[in-house]
Order: sequence, then C-alpha cells, then structure tokens
Amino acid sequence: MLEKSKQTEANKKWQEKNKEYAAYLKYRSTTRSFIKNRATIEDLQEFKELIKEREELLRKT
Repeated sequence: MLEKSKQTEANKKWQEKNKEYAAYLKYRSTTRSFIKNRATIEDLQEFKELIKEREELLRKT
C-alpha cells in the first residue's frame, strides 16, 4: 500500500475538522470553473438574476 504524504494527511484532517467550510470552498471552485469554461450566454444571464436575488436577500439580513 502506498504511504500517504504528511501534507495529504494534514489536508484530510483539516477537511474533517472544517466540513462546512471545505464544502463551501469546493462549491465555489466548481462554480468558478463552470462559469469560466462551460457557461453559455443563457447560463450567465440566469446567474446574473440569481446573483441579484441573492444580494437582495443578504442585504435584508
């Protein structure tokens, strides 16, 4: 069996301790990649509206 590096073990331990933040970072990375590499004009138009709605919601709270 291959030995895992100390950094890999440390990353895994951090992710276990910070599950919600790690998930947030993963979603953010996926979203950025999709927008940069795959999104169509229609996707971007929809995202603009969703962002506008989300901003309004966050400003109210």
